[in-house]
Amino acid sequence: MRTYKPKDDVQAKPYYTDRFYVSPQVPKQDVGSDEVFASDLSVLKENFTIHDAYIQIGQMVVYINASDNYKVLELLRDKLDYTQLSEMSAIDWLAKQNQFEIFYQLLSMEKRKRIRIKCFIDKDEAINSVEKLFRSADWSEREMYDMFGIKANNHPFLKRILMPYDWEGYPLLKTYPLEGDEFAAWYEVDKIYGKEAREIIGPEIRDTARVDRYDSERFARLGHEVPKGTKITGNEPKQPLAYQEEGGVFMIDKFDENKSTIITDRDR
Repeated sequence: MRTYKPKDDVQAKPYYTDRFYVSPQVPKQDVGSDEVFASDLSVLKENFTIHDAYIQIGQMVVYINASDNYKVLELLRDKLDYTQLSEMSAIDWLAKQNQFEIFYQLLSMEKRKRIRIKCFIDKDEAINSVEKLFRSADWSEREMYDMFGIKANNHPFLKRILMPYDWEGYPLLKTYPLEGDEFAAWYEVDKIYGKEAREIIGPEIRDTARVDRYDSERFARLGHEVPKGTKITGNEPKQPLAYQEEGGVFMIDKFDENKSTIITDRDR
């Protein structure tokens, strides 16, 4: 039985208030239960140190030493037919063990099998680039650097790929503010107009839940569409909300805010 928790005002509360929450894992199976995976694992054990291995959701997961990542993936590609690197990234475990977990998701079309290679590196430690083995690792390693700050040695062009080159901080770290920090709030103002314009323009609104229907600059003009830059006085007449195109939709009643009933009694 699941422990009962009061559901009062549940819409105003997040389900998980712990940002370091770790969800339960699905059951693991012994590698010996699959002949193909058992054979692949024996080849890996002959050449490298394997810390752990198991099958989870039909895929084999193998933990290796971080220093062996390039040679392990090379062996999997050249001798075991895992010819596609479909995904790679990192997981932030800094608060728990001061380490990052790096994972590589590989696919064998010949065997119709997937294998996931994992390893741990310490904070500020680099990992060997596998871009020469799999071209798909190029942008993935750049994204890993951009989001986590993890460097890939021997990468041909290790620059940010999503954030601007001069961005400060790494957005996927669990310690990174969910709505950005002071640098993020002022980045575009400082970049376009200069810091001297801060008092005139103000910080960027980074609250994704905020909707101002009379904001003509940030295009959140729900129910009050006006040309960009129109001066808003606050005395504009209220506009009825409409969620369909002008002519409506065939056989569907057009939404009319004036004919709708707004329920204010939460216990109703």
